[in-house]
Amino acid sequence: MRFLYVHPHDWYFSVDLEDKNDVIERPLDGQLDLSGWDLRKALRLLHKSNPPLLEWLNSPTVYLEKHSVGDRLRGLLPEYYSPTACLYHYLHMARGNYKEYLRGEMVWIKKYFYVLRPLLAIRWIEEGRGVVPMEFETLLAGVDGEQDFKLAVSGLLDRKIMGEELDEGPSIPEISDFIDREMGCLEETTIEPRGPKPPIEGLNDIFRLCVREAWL
Repeated sequence: MRFLYVHPHDWYFSVDLEDKNDVIERPLDGQLDLSGWDLRKALRLLHKSNPPLLEWLNSPTVYLEKHSVGDRLRGLLPEYYSPTACLYHYLHMARGNYKEYLRGEMVWIKKYFYVLRPLLAIRWIEEGRGVVPMEFETLLAGVDGEQDFKLAVSGLLDRKIMGEELDEGPSIPEISDFIDREMGCLEETTIEPRGPKPPIEGLNDIFRLCVREAWL
């Protein structure tokens, strides 16, 4: 479960110089964990077009939403979303996990998703579809053709949902071949540098407004 939160009003006006904790992380059990970012941290990350934050804001599942901050941040996505910044993020993720876990005849099966998701996200961005959705199934459905690949991934998803331990095992040709092709294409891809970031003043205004809204 992911969330944003606001500290008590005086926390933001303290003259203390030491770093303050702006993250809450609580592992509850093997199936659920809590991870939250302070509003100020979230706004700084939005200014950088941080992909995990963009995914959080685009999540179709909202358990609780108080005040106006969620709608305000979602309204700013078109302005602060940077395809370049997101491409760098997902490419770095795909390359790291690919080299670590998916080379050779024996692979870490569950790590397929750690490479597939960023690769499908890159496709989504390159096709101009905007902010990457959180749902893996939506990304998979966006792939044209590749029926054997999609059937193999759907079968792997079913195994995961049924609770099967996806540990080390023989590679799945339909999935490995797709990944190898995509990674090969990306090796030839040049990502243009990101242009100037949008002004941060609007985020400062939202920060002050939302802190007042929450505590004053």
